[in-house]
Order: sequence, then structure tokens, then C-alpha cells
Amino acid sequence: MLRHLLTCMLATGYASAACSRAALQAATDSYVHAQANGTGWVNISPNLTYTENEKPIDIKTGVLTAPMIIDHNRSIHDTVQCASFTELIAAKQENPTVIGTRILYTPATNGSLLAHTIESIVTKTGDWAFNATGYLYWNSLESWAPIPEAQRDTREAIQAAGDAYFDRFNNVNITVPFGVPCDRLEGGAYTGAHDLANNTCDIGGLPSNIKVTNRRYVVDEALGVVDIFLGFPGLDRSVPDRPAPDSHMFRVQGGKIRYIHTVSACFNPGCGLNGTIFERGWKAGVGAGARWTNVTAVRGARFRGRMWGRRWLNGTALVNETAITHLWSEELEKAYEYEGVSS
Repeated sequence: MLRHLLTCMLATGYASAACSRAALQAATDSYVHAQANGTGWVNISPNLTYTENEKPIDIKTGVLTAPMIIDHNRSIHDTVQCASFTELIAAKQENPTVIGTRILYTPATNGSLLAHTIESIVTKTGDWAFNATGYLYWNSLESWAPIPEAQRDTREAIQAAGDAYFDRFNNVNITVPFGVPCDRLEGGAYTGAHDLANNTCDIGGLPSNIKVTNRRYVVDEALGVVDIFLGFPGLDRSVPDRPAPDSHMFRVQGGKIRYIHTVSACFNPGCGLNGTIFERGWKAGVGAGARWTNVTAVRGARFRGRMWGRRWLNGTALVNETAITHLWSEELEKAYEYEGVSS
């Protein structure tokens, strides 16, 4: 069946025209449907390049063959590059999963699109800051509606905002255009939890000597979004010289960053932190502004609500000048709680 479909697709030939938004939307709808049903996806080129967490694998053995109970999906569409990015959250199934997928297409003469490159970052328990429940909850509070045409930023301005964020990792003199408010969702951790109206994504402690290369972009001017696929140097401390698979999605409005969503995979459970951040349990007597001076001090802690540290969310170990803010409330506890990773 699949061989017959691919043969028919070849027979249609390829067109050189740019992709329409409607064609890209149909393609991402088809992709989401295929992932939900686990039946595989037929809209693919015979010369497909397929990776999961930067590893080339056979698409017929990958995550697309496993049905998912999808609680949320969001896609952006790049008509210039004929590309898309899709965010999938399955928080309520037995094996919670968050996926970010970048797809590049070739237009066919019959108007359909064939995926020739599919890159998926598939995250589960044990990946960086993973908490699908939190990822779903905070997503539900955000607005990603299309921006009125007269108010849209240019393609170049949108990409520049995302690039500034990563350029700052290697140059402290670069100013990242964070807006106010600006909310950052990382694996399930949310910087805006205590003050959604006035939060800023500038939490301090960004690296100053990390060069982020191999950036791959999907830009959607209508939504004001750029997604950047990259290898994140030093994120997984168990293999510090191996950049970790990572996606950062930026919503830009008026030249300022409004939202950041990240999906980051670890090579080993806990990214080499030995489970010290997210293990189950509770450390009594920890309040807002608490300070720890080494990683072992937080072993066994469970962080509820919003938690971040000067050097936690940017891939630096919890040592020395680390300030952890621990803020939580009863109403948030059920909706958002770190579940733990195995060490």
C-alpha cells in the first residue's frame, strides 16, 4: 500500500512554485492525524530524511507508528521555505510525551506537498525539565492568535529576535528583545507563573561563552513566530561535548518576544544531573529566595508551581551563586507539579 502511494506521488512530478498556506495547513493536519492514529504518514517523498532526537531512523519504526492521545497541537507554516513546525502535547496518556516536529516539503504538480525532511524532538520523563501536565496547563493560558496584517513584523525581524536570544549566549553585549509581559515555557517550568501580566523572560544568568550553531528555522509571519531547531551545547552534563537536540519557539509581537516554548531531549535521564532537580519527595523549610551552594542540597526535592534559578534554566549546574525561587499555591499544585526523573 505504502509503496503504491509513493509510486503515485513520484508520477505527479514536482513543482517549483512556492507553497501556499492552505497546502501547508493541510499537510500539518494530515501529520497530526497520522500521529494520533499511529498509522504512519503517506505524504512523504521517497527520498525522505527522517530523524528523532537527531538520530536517523526508519520512519516505519519511529514515533509516528505509536498512537498518541493528543491534548494539544499547534502548527506554524512557512510559505517561503515550504516548511512547518508542529508542537504536540500528550499529557494524559500512560506515557506522557511532548514532541516538536520540523518538516520540509517539496510541492508536487497536483498541488499536494511531500515531506522530504522530518526532524522530531521527542521528549518524555527524564528529558530536560519534562512535565507534560505543566506544558499543557500553561499553554492553555496563552494567546497565539494570528496578528492583524498591518501589525505584523517582517520575516527578518521575527527571526532576528530568536537569533538575538542565542547570540547573547556568546556575547553579553547583545540585548535580547524581551517584551513585558514575556512568558517562557520550558519542559513544564513557567517563568510567568506568579505574575502573568508583568513577567519578563529575562531571568538572569544567561551563558556568556556558549556558541549555538546549526540553527534551522521555520518562520510564520501571520503568527509572528519563529521556531529554531539546534544543538544545545552542554545541556546534558553526562555528555557535555555533545549538543543536545533542542527546539525553541518564539512568539514575537511588535519586535518584542512575547512567548518562548522549548523542547529539549537528554541523551541520558536527567541530562546528567543525577535526578537532583526533579526527584520525587519534598524538602521542608524551603521558601522564596532560598539559596543552595551545591547540587546535593536539593536531592529529593519536589518543586511545585514555578521554580527557576539564576543558573538552572540555561543549562548550568546548580552550584555556587545559584538562587532558586520556590513559589507555589494550592490551586496550582494539581495542575502543575514536577513529577521527577529517574537517576
